Amino acid sequence: MAEDYLKLVWKSGERGDSALATRDIAAILRVSASTVSGNLRKLDRDGLIEHTPYHGVVLTDLGHRIAVAMVRRHRLIETYLVRRLGYGWDEVHAEAEALEHAVSDTFLDRIDTDLGHPTHDPHGDPIPGTDGVVPEVAGTLLSTVSAGTCGTVGRVSDDDPGLLRYFDELGVALGTHLRVEDVRDYAGVIAVTRTASDGSEALVDLPAAAGTAVWLTPDAH
Repeated sequence: MAEDYLKLVWKSGERGDSALATRDIAAILRVSASTVSGNLRKLDRDGLIEHTPYHGVVLTDLGHRIAVAMVRRHRLIETYLVRRLGYGWDEVHAEAEALEHAVSDTFLDRIDTDLGHPTHDPHGDPIPGTDGVVPEVAGTLLSTVSAGTCGTVGRVSDDDPGLLRYFDELGVALGTHLRVEDVRDYAGVIAVTRTASDGSEALVDLPAAAGTAVWLTPDAH
């Protein structure tokens, strides 16, 4: 669907990534590059994107509004599934992908009201308001911080359910306090000290993928 393309482009910009190329979109959506190219041409004709071959995709104002509305749907549904239906944070992404196209605006508004108008979803991602304003999120990707940095996990990518399940095994979740000890590129791990809710500490090795999946909110000094 067109909304899926627009949402992908918006999320890429939200997370500070470079403009998405055709091959990137094809890999994420698991379709052929030719299919993506054809759909991008249609979105361009419809005034939703500006697509320059070999230079990526940029949303127009209209495309941006539609993308933000879809992101709002997705994140509200994820929040509802976790808070009201007992889903794990690793189970909701695919469900929300399907439901976001099916529910009405009225149903979505009822969910929002029932949840008390949440500002962030179960992964720490900001939920856009009905006015399209996106709450600010403080934090820095784990891959960009230096050894010795201390902070709490404020946001985790929901792109890989397997990685989320692994974080559960390691005791890493939103609000977990971490101290970065070492980045071992040769071993493909990021060594951190995790502080549990009871104050106990444990040294754990996060996979390299955590570097681009975890945002750390540094401790105030």
